[in-house]
Amino acid sequence: MRVHRTVPAVVAAVTVAAAATVTTAGSAEPTTASEPATAAAESTRSYTNPVTEGVVDTFPDPTMIRGKDGAWYAYGTTNPIFNSAGETGEHILPVLRSEDMTSWEYTGDVYAAGEQPDWWPTNARAWAPDIRYIDETYYLTYSLSSGGVALATSASPTGPWEDHGLIIPAGGSGCPTGNIDQALFTDSDGTHYVYWGSYDLICVSAMNEDATALVGPVTQVAKGRRAEGAFVVERDGYYYMFYSDAGCCQGAFSGYTVKVGRAEDPRGPFVTRQGVDLMEPTSKGSIVAAANGNGWVGPGHSAIQTDLAGQDWLVYHAISADDPDFPPVDGATGGRLASLSKRPMMIDRLEWIDGWPVVRGGAGPSNGPQQAPVTTAAVGSAFDEGLPARWGSAGSADARWAAGSRPDAGGVAVQTAAPAEPAYLVDRRPVRGDVRVEGDVKLAAGGSSGASGLVLAGAGDRAGDEVVTWVDRAKQALVITVTADGETFEYETPLPDTFDYQSWHTLAIERRGSTVTAEVSADRLRDPLGRVSAELPAGARHVDRVGVASVGAPAVADNVSAVPLHEPVSERVPEPVLGEQLDEYSDEFDGTGRPETADPAWSWLRGEGSDATLGGGALNWSTDGTELWRGSNTAPVLLRDTPQGDFVVETKLEFDGDRPAQQAGLVLYENDDRYLKLTHTVLGMRFGGGDVFHLTEFMKEAERPTTTPPIDVFTGPMFGGPAADTTWLRLAYVYDEANDEHDVRMASSTDGEHWTWGGAWSLPARDPLRIGLITMNAPGAAAQFDYVRTYDLAATGAAVAGSEG
Repeated sequence: MRVHRTVPAVVAAVTVAAAATVTTAGSAEPTTASEPATAAAESTRSYTNPVTEGVVDTFPDPTMIRGKDGAWYAYGTTNPIFNSAGETGEHILPVLRSEDMTSWEYTGDVYAAGEQPDWWPTNARAWAPDIRYIDETYYLTYSLSSGGVALATSASPTGPWEDHGLIIPAGGSGCPTGNIDQALFTDSDGTHYVYWGSYDLICVSAMNEDATALVGPVTQVAKGRRAEGAFVVERDGYYYMFYSDAGCCQGAFSGYTVKVGRAEDPRGPFVTRQGVDLMEPTSKGSIVAAANGNGWVGPGHSAIQTDLAGQDWLVYHAISADDPDFPPVDGATGGRLASLSKRPMMIDRLEWIDGWPVVRGGAGPSNGPQQAPVTTAAVGSAFDEGLPARWGSAGSADARWAAGSRPDAGGVAVQTAAPAEPAYLVDRRPVRGDVRVEGDVKLAAGGSSGASGLVLAGAGDRAGDEVVTWVDRAKQALVITVTADGETFEYETPLPDTFDYQSWHTLAIERRGSTVTAEVSADRLRDPLGRVSAELPAGARHVDRVGVASVGAPAVADNVSAVPLHEPVSERVPEPVLGEQLDEYSDEFDGTGRPETADPAWSWLRGEGSDATLGGGALNWSTDGTELWRGSNTAPVLLRDTPQGDFVVETKLEFDGDRPAQQAGLVLYENDDRYLKLTHTVLGMRFGGGDVFHLTEFMKEAERPTTTPPIDVFTGPMFGGPAADTTWLRLAYVYDEANDEHDVRMASSTDGEHWTWGGAWSLPARDPLRIGLITMNAPGAAAQFDYVRTYDLAATGAAVAGSEG
């Protein structure tokens, strides 16, 4: 609940005059002139994916946190990270460090090989770490390949780590699925949650106060074929659950895709942008990132990180189609691993458009130079070299600011007194316009009163005007006080009863136009413990000096930064645009009898004996137990030529399949071992019960060049939007001349008007592709194709994944 009231002006005027001094032993006298901030509104640095290139060979399932020393730390799944340097084995949960989120260095492993906890089952490998910061402790949870979720804690982001054993057992957790791929989340009431699950089901449970054990009921929140890797954030009153589905780790044939659902409660129900509940037994839309034909496949298992400008970044892994696989390697805990894929760490801008997240506005994974995260303050200090000369004290005459240090943070600013009136330490350089201010704050002593915070202060003729955000122990609230023209307004929101005011918390303030919003969190992972907003009167809209604040108790501050606030993207990239219908390559199926008789442009591959017949304005055709998969090529395929140039082929399909593996749909076919297939497919659920999924499934079969000899594979699907009794399917074809490839992107719809554009497969060009229809696998399902329509591709639009109409 947010409280607003007008109160008498009690805050002393903040004067950052030229003669202001810093009260601290051994600190430099401030300069006598204000120094304006010169940083641009956006980072001038660039980066290119993968950000771990040249550092480690692979870094699957990455997660990231900003440490209290101001650096970023990333953690990855056990993998052979130095195989290219001649190492034949793996590193157990490797750790990387960066000052800027893009340039990384290896710092060690959570567990050295051979030194893992002795309770681990034989040959178990540690997967999918998640990192959090709770009560000044780093919580690293990880999964074991044998099942179960374990916890290790440390006072440092690089360890040493204390083992706490399993917090979710391998079986009997209350979630009937793979008990792996966990992530923690702390709600604004202080309740800790853990999300976990893999291969078809994701669950959530509350945890105890110190986040070491499950408490209360286990709730199922998502069903999806191979759904896993949940990661939850809160934004604008909604809880967003990011997850990945489809084929994770099949090298260049990996169809992994990042998707999202949102809810009004941490336990769901989570729904897609199209309103489909994530518990519905169908494939899902709301695609965040999918392969887009630019050489990166299988983007997935994501986390989120935020730069100093407030821009969110998706942290994930992907696989290079040009260098997808390792040779056989020795497992870290024993055994020989014959089919590991290289999955380096990627980052890309995460845009929030109309309340839904998508990578690069829908453009998907990047493969060229990109604008880098903002990680350097325009104004501010990490206090690692004491209190800068340009900083001055203001407010209470009782202020006693001094340079200090803490083992976990390095240099800090310390208020050694307990001033009765607010005391400030302010950087005299101005930062103007829309701005984001961030800092780590805490109280240095116990008690029931006192507050620490950040200030935006006026100077010159605006001296006395200010915006202060307090983490207030007496009120147990996050408070914004706004003073302008002698009048003070106060806004507050309660903080959890469990909030520890003597632990580090990150306080962030964003001023955009006339609105200021503040939030406080333990770990900057989009799980705020409090958020409050205020409308600024005219006099407070231009306060431009940044500093730290304390009142009523000694306080400590660190990592203070102010940078121009990021500019949000408001529109998605365009989706492909259909041009003129090409009648020569289309068929409305208005005739009777056999399709090849009614339109000789059709021809059969193994289909002369099928029951495919025209009638009622549709092609009617049943599944018959045949197959199109590697050496089992018995399914009939109805084929016709493709047009010259880029095109889109579409069909409207009614399908009543109810048994696993039944499917019908479109195919772009070269031969039995080289094709792309988009179908309404029925697949069983791994957790039993006889239930099935109805999916829009996009598959590729071709040679896998990293096998000796190259063999065809067919294991890594992509899943698009939901399938229904009637589903519209599209394949958009683009010839990639630079790489001599067929790039084909899928789309599906349940009403023929609103389309979910999914991922793209690339197929090295050899012989021409042909348009085809197929029904296959378990017998007894009836398919009705209302038409096949082929169009010029008037504009490729995004020609990438993630755009929904």
